[in-house]
Amino acid sequence: DYRLNLLGLSASFYDRVEVSVAHQRFDLKTLGGDIRQNILGVKYRLYGDVVYSDWPQLSIGLQHKRLEDEAIANALGAQDANGTDFYIAATKVHLGAVAGYNAVWNVTARATKANEMGLLGHGAEGNDDYELMLEASAGVLFSRHLAVGVEYRQKPDNLGFGEDDWMDFFVSYIPSKDFSLTLAWADLGSIAGAPGQKGLYLSFNGQVW
Repeated sequence: DYRLNLLGLSASFYDRVEVSVAHQRFDLKTLGGDIRQNILGVKYRLYGDVVYSDWPQLSIGLQHKRLEDEAIANALGAQDANGTDFYIAATKVHLGAVAGYNAVWNVTARATKANEMGLLGHGAEGNDDYELMLEASAGVLFSRHLAVGVEYRQKPDNLGFGEDDWMDFFVSYIPSKDFSLTLAWADLGSIAGAPGQKGLYLSFNGQVW
């Protein structure tokens, strides 16, 4: 019943700091119209290397999300149209861990008030506290060019619509260090009261230098 399009750009400095900007357009296919959101992000590597350090690489970050039109979020009872997420992430690659293939995992703890990732605003009247949500992913690198894995993401249900956690199974093809393509099957549960939201996800990722 919906379609999400996202365009993003990020830059990293000294293998330590990453800044990013993204624009989301959430198309309401059955109702007509769309919801547009801009996201500014900053990420800082605290410790380690995903491959070479004994412990996982640790990073902290924030994402500030702003809706271009606040009308839908306000009508649904969101406390704020805009908001900021804070998170800490741990990532590790284990060489030859799965039948000789490399394995990778990530666990993120996110403090958030976002309703449907912020597309429906943040918080609700009488329910405007930050909640700690878990995000996790795991995959196997079958070669330098092919990865298969699964992702899971918890989300708060501030508005009382039965907002579900998200899950997907993905395949990534990485022909070079400068380009990758990811195809996934995503199960997003109920979105804004519409159940059974499942579908394909396709992502193209390129690097300039």
